[in-house]
Amino acid sequence: MKCELNAKLLAELQLPVDRGEQVYWDIRQPGLGLRLRRGAGGDVLRSWVVLRKKDRVAHKVKLGNAREIGIESARAAAKKLVARIDLGEDPAAEAAKKRHVMKSLVEDYLKHQERRVRPRTLVEITRYLCDARYFKELHGRPIALIRRGDVSNRVAAIEREISSAVAREARQTLGAFFGWSIRMGYCEQNPVIDSIRPADVRARDRVLTDAELAAIWNACNGDDHGRVVKLLILTACRRAEVGDMRWSEVDLDRGTFTIPAARSKNKREHTLPLVPAALDVIRSAPRMVSRDCIFGVRGPGFTLWGEGKRALDKRLGDSVGPWRLHDIRRSVATIMSEKLDVLPHVVEAILNHQSGHKAGVAGVYNRAKYTAEVKRALAMWADYVAALLAGGERKVVNFQPALGGARPGERSGNGERSGN
Repeated sequence: MKCELNAKLLAELQLPVDRGEQVYWDIRQPGLGLRLRRGAGGDVLRSWVVLRKKDRVAHKVKLGNAREIGIESARAAAKKLVARIDLGEDPAAEAAKKRHVMKSLVEDYLKHQERRVRPRTLVEITRYLCDARYFKELHGRPIALIRRGDVSNRVAAIEREISSAVAREARQTLGAFFGWSIRMGYCEQNPVIDSIRPADVRARDRVLTDAELAAIWNACNGDDHGRVVKLLILTACRRAEVGDMRWSEVDLDRGTFTIPAARSKNKREHTLPLVPAALDVIRSAPRMVSRDCIFGVRGPGFTLWGEGKRALDKRLGDSVGPWRLHDIRRSVATIMSEKLDVLPHVVEAILNHQSGHKAGVAGVYNRAKYTAEVKRALAMWADYVAALLAGGERKVVNFQPALGGARPGERSGNGERSGN
């Protein structure tokens, strides 16, 4: 409906009772309309809109609340918008880009990823995209307006304030977020591409000595962090695999720990035998009726890694040089190979690696899990750890091998040592 809009008419115009929306177009300013729309509560909402066709494309833009913007101000704003559209611009698309701020889209991205990644991975993605230490300065900006320099400045700051390794992870996470945003049509470019790259992090080769392993074990408190560290030593598992351990994954009667494919790094289920010492550590953890996770009080598992490690290092003092929890896994594998003569394919089976003896075609045809060999190797390793804690005295671990015969550490009837 067309009419000459003025202040008096604006007050008189009403929404027909049989309609949910009605637009009154101004004959003085082409493209300007007063839209009346029935809201959810029955109230009539009044707003200014501009509609202009250009090259058979209809451009519709909302100017604002008609109760707050007068007719003359609306005409002036509409005149500018019509001129921009006639020049080939798309004000509606530009306004939409400004509404797509990073913070709101991150929430949508996390919901998108929730069913696509492992719980621990989702925790890491959330940390890098939401934590104030990383990209908070970009949260309030429309992602279409975030530039390569903005990303580079933040990545450089993260590298300077935290570490190169963390900066690399944060940059990679942000790049994946922008890749999703492009596929969703929220922006056209990924500003992470060709942005500054943190320095390469050299692969760690730190192997803990026998004395350091013993010191770490003895410095562990009877809290969740201490239990996790002891299990890392006894199983050679990854940090998250033990930190997120669940009661439903542990069979205390059979003495096994099964890491489901959803939590395994290579997406393969992995079952490990648990030596008596490991079972004792797990049984010492308090059990919450409403919680399947063994460690931690909320979330997918144990989360206080930084706090627990700092407290452990304080108790260790100078007895152990700079180290990380992942160094335990490397140390166990190295000592098993060099001192206990555990064969490489058995070490790989313990670590749940699909490389080395199971790389490429070999992994396709060789599906063996070496269950008996893994059980013997972990029993020997538990024996070795017990000896370290006893000051070098060799002890026998009460752990029955799957194939019968003498226990690891004992002599068989023919005089040969079992388990090697």
